[in-house]
Amino acid sequence: MAESTQGTDTPATAPINVPDKPALEGLEAALTQRWLDEGTYKFNPDTTREQVYSIDTPPPTASGSLHVGHMFSFTQTDVQARYMRMTGKNVFYPMGWDDNGLPTERRVQNYYGVRCDPAIPYNADYRPPAQPAKNQRDFDVVSRQNFIELCEELAVEDEKVFENLFQTLGLSVDWDLTYRTIDDTSRAVSQRAFIANLNAGDAYMAEAPTLWDVTFRTAVAQAELEDRDVAGAYYRYPFFTADGEKIYIETTRPELLAACAALVANPDDERYQPLFGKTVTSPLFDVELEVKAHPLAKADKGSGIAMVCTFGDLTDVTWWRELQLPTRAIMGRDGRIIAETPEWITTDAGKEAYAAIAGKTAFSAKEAVVELLIAADLLDGEPKKITHPVNFFEKGDKPLEVVTSRQWYIRNGGRDEDRRERLIARGHEIEFHPSFMRSRYENWISGLNGDWLVSRQRFFGVPIPVWYPLDAQGNPDYENPILPSDESLPVDPAADAAPGFDESQREQPNGFIGDADVLDTWATSSLTPQIVGGWSRDEELFGKVYPFDLRPQGHDIIRTWLFSSAVRADALQDSAPWKHAAISGWILDPDRKKMSKSKGNVVVPTDVLNEFGSDAVRYWAASAKLGADTAYEIAQMKIGRRLAIKLLNASKFVLNLGATENSVVGSDLSVLSNPLDRALLAQLADVVAQSTKAFDNYDYARALQITESFFWQFTDDYVELIKDRAYGAAGETEQASVLAALATTLDSLLRLFAPFLPFATEEVWSWWRTGSVHRAPWPSAVEIVDGDTTMLGTVGIALSGIRKAKSEAKVKQRTEVLSATISATESFVAQLEAGLGDLKAAANAQEISLVAGDGELTVSDVVLAPAEEPAQA
Repeated sequence: MAESTQGTDTPATAPINVPDKPALEGLEAALTQRWLDEGTYKFNPDTTREQVYSIDTPPPTASGSLHVGHMFSFTQTDVQARYMRMTGKNVFYPMGWDDNGLPTERRVQNYYGVRCDPAIPYNADYRPPAQPAKNQRDFDVVSRQNFIELCEELAVEDEKVFENLFQTLGLSVDWDLTYRTIDDTSRAVSQRAFIANLNAGDAYMAEAPTLWDVTFRTAVAQAELEDRDVAGAYYRYPFFTADGEKIYIETTRPELLAACAALVANPDDERYQPLFGKTVTSPLFDVELEVKAHPLAKADKGSGIAMVCTFGDLTDVTWWRELQLPTRAIMGRDGRIIAETPEWITTDAGKEAYAAIAGKTAFSAKEAVVELLIAADLLDGEPKKITHPVNFFEKGDKPLEVVTSRQWYIRNGGRDEDRRERLIARGHEIEFHPSFMRSRYENWISGLNGDWLVSRQRFFGVPIPVWYPLDAQGNPDYENPILPSDESLPVDPAADAAPGFDESQREQPNGFIGDADVLDTWATSSLTPQIVGGWSRDEELFGKVYPFDLRPQGHDIIRTWLFSSAVRADALQDSAPWKHAAISGWILDPDRKKMSKSKGNVVVPTDVLNEFGSDAVRYWAASAKLGADTAYEIAQMKIGRRLAIKLLNASKFVLNLGATENSVVGSDLSVLSNPLDRALLAQLADVVAQSTKAFDNYDYARALQITESFFWQFTDDYVELIKDRAYGAAGETEQASVLAALATTLDSLLRLFAPFLPFATEEVWSWWRTGSVHRAPWPSAVEIVDGDTTMLGTVGIALSGIRKAKSEAKVKQRTEVLSATISATESFVAQLEAGLGDLKAAANAQEISLVAGDGELTVSDVVLAPAEEPAQA
C-alpha cells in the first residue's frame, strides 16, 4: 500500500515499543528538538529546479502582538509543505521577520519611552529608562542612531517569541533559512533593486500632492489607505460673481477655504454653464478664481458646484492636475495651517481673516472659519450633520491630509496603461487558490490612480541609497543623484559620505547631502523571493527556487504585498514571482466579526496551544478552506484533540495485536484472504487517491475531511468487526490477513494524517518504524481489483443495528444474540454474506438470517439470550 523506505541508515525494521499510556502532553517540546537535531526539514541545496518546491513564506511583523491568526494561516501553509515533502519534493521553506518600518518604531517608542530627533548627537552609552514615562511629551529624546539600535534590540527579542510559537505549532520550516527585512542582506537587496529600478526608469522622484499622516509625519501610499466613517457636516456659504450674484457651495472642509483654487461643476449642469470660464471671489479671503467644468463634478451632490482646494482630498488632486490649477497649499506637514500669509491673499480683510487661522490645527481652523462666516452673515443655515468615509493611514488615528512634497515613486501601472495590462497578464501566470481571488488582484490594478509612492519620512527602515550634489549656493541638484557602487551596499546616506566626497563636505556648498528618507516597508517586503532566494548573491540557488512555487498570504494584503511583489518581479525578472498563490481568510470571533486588537477580541495563541495542544489547533486551522473567513471555534479544537488521542489509542490497539512493519502489504496481496480485509484496503486506496487529488488542488481541508471520515469508520466499524479474527479465533491464515490489513491501514493513515497532526503521527511512527513519518513517502493507491469499497460501510450499519437493539433492551453489548434478521437489497445482502463471519463474531450472534428485498437495510427480530442471573451468595 505504501513504500517504507526511510532514507536513513537505521535498521529496516524497528522493534515494537508501545507505551502503556500514550499521551499528547510533552510531544511538542520533545519532537521539535528531535526534528531540529536530526535536520528533518532541512533543504538540500544539491538539487535541481524540478526537484524543488519553494515557498515564499510571509514574514510576520514581529513587533506586533501574537494572535490566533498567525497559527491559522501559517498552519495552512505548513500542511501543504509537509505534503509536498512527502511526495518527494525538496521543500525550500524559509522564515523571515518583517522588522523594519513604522510598527517597530511605534513599539520601540512606547516600550522604551523614547522619541527620535535626528538633530540629537549619538550617545554610545545611552540606555533607556527602566520605566517609560506615561506621557509621550516626557519621553527621552534620542539620536537617530540610538533609536535604530533600540529598534534592532527589541526586534530580535520579539522574533524569539514568534520563533518559539511557530516551532511549538510544528511548522516544518528550515530554521537555517531565516532572514530579517532590516538585516544587511535584505537592505542590500532592497537598495540594489531600487537602483536597478532607477537605472531602468522604473523609479523616479517627483514633487507632487502626497497623502500625509500628520501624526507620524510621513507620506502614505494608496495601498495603505483605509476608509473610516467619520461624523462631519456640510457648511453652505457663497462665492461672489463680478456683479454680486451669490454662488453657493457646500463643503465639509471650510478650513481650506483659503486654499481654494477654483470652483468646478459638471459640464452638463445647465445651472452653472453660464459661469464656466468666468471668475468669482471667495468669501473672507477675497481671492479671485475661475469657474471650471469637469465630468467628475456631481450635479446632485450638495449645491452641484464644488470648491477645489489644494488639497482637500484625492478628487481635488485630480481636478488640480487635469484642469491645470494653481497650487495654493496652506496645510503644513504637522497638520497645522502654515503661519505665513500666502501670496495670493492680498487684501487687508483677507490677511486679517487668514491671521485668525494661521498655526491652528485643521479642527481649530474649521471652527475659526465658521465663526468668521457667521460673523459676516455668510453661513447659509445650520450645518447639515452627516457621516461620511474619510481616508486614514491604516495605522493612523487622524484623517490624512494631502500635502505637496518631493517623494520617490516606482512605476506600477497607475499612470501607464501598457504596464497596467502587463501586470494584469502577470496575474494569469499565477494560479490563485481559490481562483476567485484573482479578481481582487485585477480590480486593485484597474483602480490605481497613481504610481507607488515608496519613500517614507521615518527612521527605522532601508535608507534610500541616494545622495544629491550641492551647487555653489548649497542648493541640491535632484536631477543628478549620486548612486553607490554595488559592492558598497548596504549604505546609509544619512551617515555615510557620498562616493567621491568626505564627511566634511556634507551640507556644504559644492558638497553633498544624503537622502534622509527610508523605503516603504512594502518596498523591501515585495522582494522576499529575491531576498531569501539569493538574487544578486547566489544565482545558482536563485535558479533552483525561482519562480517560487507558492506564495501564501491573507486576502487583505493582495493589494499591498502580492501586487507589489508582482511589480518588482515584473521589472527585475520579467516574470511572475510564483506559480501559485494560496490566499487565506480572516479569523472571526464567535459573533462573526474580524478579530483585532482594537476590538478587544483577540485570542492569545500560547493559551490555546497550552490548553488543547498543537495538533488540535492545527486540526481547526486545516479544517478551513483557503479564502474562507473562519470562526474561532474551541469546539473544533476539542474535536481535533479527540482525534489525535484516538489516533494514539487506536494505534496502540493495532500494534498490541501483533501488527508489525513486516505486516504492511505492498504489491503482493496474497496474504489478504478475507473479503472484509480486501474491502478495507480497496476503500483505503480510494481515500489515498481522493486525498492526493485534493492536496494537488490545494484543497487540504478536503483531504483532511476524507481521511478523518475513513479513520472513524476504520476504528468504529472495522476494528470492532475483526477483533475475534485478530486474536486468532479463526485460525492463523485469517489472523495474518487481518493483521496485514490493520498494519497497512495504520501505515497509510499515519502518512495521510502527518501533514495535519505532525506530533501524534510522529509519536506513533516511532513505536514501530524507523526514521520520521515526515520523511516517509506519501502513500500510493494500490488497486485491489476484487475489493468492494462500500462493503465495510454496509456491514458496519448491520452491526450498529444489532447493537442498537441491545441498547434498547438495556442489556450489555456482550449479550448473546440467539437470532436476528437483516433485510436489504440483493447487493447489500451479498456484502453481508461476505462479511457474515466477522459480523456474527462482533455481535456475539449464533444465527443471522439475511433476506433480500427492495427497502433500506433493516435489522429486526433480534432474539437475545436471557440475562445471566446474579450468583447467589
